[in-house]
Amino acid sequence: MSKKLVIAYSGGLDTSYCAVSLSKAGYDVHAVSVNTGGFTQEEIKTIESNAYKMGVSTYKNIDAIASYYDKVIKYLIFGNVLKNNTYPLSVSAERIIQAIEIVQYAKSIDAKYIAHGSTGAGNDQVRFDMIFQTIAPEIEIITPIRDGSLSRQQEIDYLIENGIDMSWNKAKYSVNKGLWGTSVGGEETLTSEKPLPDSAYPSQLKHSDPEKVVLTFSKGELVALNGVENNPEVNIEVLNNLASAYAIGRDIHVGDTIVGIKGRVGFEAAAALIIIKAHHLLEKHTLTKWQLQHKDYLSSFYGMHLHEGQYLDPVMRDMEAFLQSSQDKVSGDVIVTLKPYHFSLDGIKSKHDLMNAKFGSYGEENKGWTADEAKGFIKIFGNQNKIYQQVNSES
Repeated sequence: MSKKLVIAYSGGLDTSYCAVSLSKAGYDVHAVSVNTGGFTQEEIKTIESNAYKMGVSTYKNIDAIASYYDKVIKYLIFGNVLKNNTYPLSVSAERIIQAIEIVQYAKSIDAKYIAHGSTGAGNDQVRFDMIFQTIAPEIEIITPIRDGSLSRQQEIDYLIENGIDMSWNKAKYSVNKGLWGTSVGGEETLTSEKPLPDSAYPSQLKHSDPEKVVLTFSKGELVALNGVENNPEVNIEVLNNLASAYAIGRDIHVGDTIVGIKGRVGFEAAAALIIIKAHHLLEKHTLTKWQLQHKDYLSSFYGMHLHEGQYLDPVMRDMEAFLQSSQDKVSGDVIVTLKPYHFSLDGIKSKHDLMNAKFGSYGEENKGWTADEAKGFIKIFGNQNKIYQQVNSES
């Protein structure tokens, strides 16, 4: 029987342990990394070189940046999704795409096994397993770290015993970089009271003079920066490079994990936060109040289902259809000013701006109705409140 196995390989401690131990256990290990942003070509070459040191038969890097944007990030922007009003789902969103790409590759090479380095305590085990078992139920899932309840030190000791010493203990912080943001974990995030130090964040303050940036949206998608058109995923990277020089986008997210425990993680997501806030401002000018209201709760559901690995449920396609439809008039420019550690939204320009209506200005003169019509409307509008108060007033 073939023991061909595909491993989701990041090059970190967990996946390195898995690659070595599974190779030594007799599996024909094929390592796959999925680039969802954040990798330079030099880093990819280093990951590939290290993978072969771990005993894998082949290594493949899949460029999924465009797919990641089109299948996930686009809808997170349409929905202005911030989990717990804070976190743009930087890591959870990319895990979905990585899992899909990996299992599709495993099927393409007729692998009988698929492995990942998740522990038994986190969210990623749920996301990977659910995607794998849904798309390819015939492939057996192997998880050495979870099954062995291994500690970080046990993994390090095993690798050193097998002649692989990559200075695993030197990294004080765990950093996961992607197109939609970078997560940062360390000893501080294991507590409830300690902040991450400035040095823990990958981008440091370089610019102090304010800088204006114009974001151009077309039907909800970021199509240009400062008048320069490009694909949205490229614009995200360009904006992130501009804004991270101001150390924008730092925060710590506290949330509920899928397995029911509280989790705390630092993140840096300059482009994601600016785009979401700019897009939301444009929506407030171009959508009706009912569109905005119903988008709020549907977007919250969408973000939560994505976070919990439910991406393949058909309800996600239903919500995406609604979000896509809502963007028909969300086009125009948003002017943003970048400043050290924060940004401000200056305003918007759009031919769909509902403030341009000829009926009148808020709080000022109206031209679309008379004073008597306003009084009559208010009288009828308040009917139910008046009825309730009269029926339930104490005699």
